[in-house]
Amino acid sequence: MAAALAGGFQSPPPETMKGNENVVSAVVPLMKLLSLTVIGLVLAHPKTQIVPRATFRLLSKLIFALFLPCLIFVHLGESITLSSALLWWFVPVNVVLSTAVGCALGYAVALLCRPPPEFFRFTVIVTGFGNTGNLPIAIIGSVCHSSDHPFGPDCHRIGIAYVSFAQWVAVILVYTLVYHMMEPPMEHYEIVSVAEAGPPDEEEIAPAAVEEVTCNISRPLLHEAEWPGMEEKETVHCKTPFIARVFASLSGSSQSYFPDVDLSEEDGGAGGGSSSSPKSIRCLAEPRVVRRMRTVAEQTPIKHILQPPTIASLLAIAVGMTPALRSFVFGDDAPLAFVTDSLDILAAATVPSVMLILGGMMAEGPRTSRLGVRTTVGILVARLLVLPLVGIGVVAAADRMNLLITGDQMYRFVLLLQYTTPSAILLGAIASLRGYAVSEASALLFWQHVSAVFSLSLYIVVYFKLLSYV
Repeated sequence: MAAALAGGFQSPPPETMKGNENVVSAVVPLMKLLSLTVIGLVLAHPKTQIVPRATFRLLSKLIFALFLPCLIFVHLGESITLSSALLWWFVPVNVVLSTAVGCALGYAVALLCRPPPEFFRFTVIVTGFGNTGNLPIAIIGSVCHSSDHPFGPDCHRIGIAYVSFAQWVAVILVYTLVYHMMEPPMEHYEIVSVAEAGPPDEEEIAPAAVEEVTCNISRPLLHEAEWPGMEEKETVHCKTPFIARVFASLSGSSQSYFPDVDLSEEDGGAGGGSSSSPKSIRCLAEPRVVRRMRTVAEQTPIKHILQPPTIASLLAIAVGMTPALRSFVFGDDAPLAFVTDSLDILAAATVPSVMLILGGMMAEGPRTSRLGVRTTVGILVARLLVLPLVGIGVVAAADRMNLLITGDQMYRFVLLLQYTTPSAILLGAIASLRGYAVSEASALLFWQHVSAVFSLSLYIVVYFKLLSYV
């Protein structure tokens, strides 16, 4: 495959698929997914409202808490063993590589297209962080549902296992890198704070509460499509430039617009030892930079990493890699085979539900954006057209260095998909949680998913052609 990906194609052997068969095999699964998306769009369209928005929110919670965890546990647990996990190591590493390359492209887009200054970091992260979960699972499910796919009889099970094996890496990136990069820029926060300065009068509290409830009801489906219950995860500093406050000195009137951050430990050592608490004594010998890094780490929502899909991934890995537990849960003769079969029935609802939710999101349409047409187009080109080309090069290089499983087409297909999908829908939830670029995230994700219909079709045809030489 390395020679093929690098450009040195040889004449295909007689048993390989013909060009037109590659095109049909690649495009038909996407047409199936598009049909499901259109159904969701019709059901949720404001003019029809056949299914209310609240129902789609409940469906997204079912996906997040039930369908997706069942899918991950059944397919990952049945496929993974200790020896296979050692062979799959490049799948999670590739998530980090694709994110790093995407962020580099996003930085280039931000320099070339010059978005408004407050959206510079947003441009970088929305270009770099792709959908490595729900959408690849839906694509693999649709591809494997076709009779002429090139991935063998275990297509669906092994494909879902590969995607699920990288879930924990994506989740860690969300709650560390993405969470902090999506904090409101300091200047942008000050502008908003000046406009809203001053505590509300007691008479205004009740109307404000009513307005907040109304806002929660009208929140776009995009913000909760992959992270239900997001409003419950808000913290004191989640909507403030917390890192900027910790690592920069604020002076003058601007400091009054920021909520207080408890950095009293810094003052403890400078005050001549006025504080005698154990924490203060410990901090006397702690370097200032380390102290501030610890403060940021304490405000990083690591505790939210253990969401149902992540728990399902870890549980599947633990059960699959333990022979005694594996024989007890998986297999036709396993004592708990009836439980696994029940979970598999629930898992079958994941793909259609995910695409219906995507259709419901598209029905809400794009929102107004201050990002600018030039920056929006730049992100679309970088994420959907340029990054997949880089991904082909990365996978080709890995294949040349014998880092990939020999002859496994699905393994390579999953690696390539990690460079091809649009930005993660989860970015909409993070933007809403942090109060930063909310409308811009909604508009950009809308246009990315519309454009991805064409870019995914193009690149999946290319991938099928390349994989035919493996």
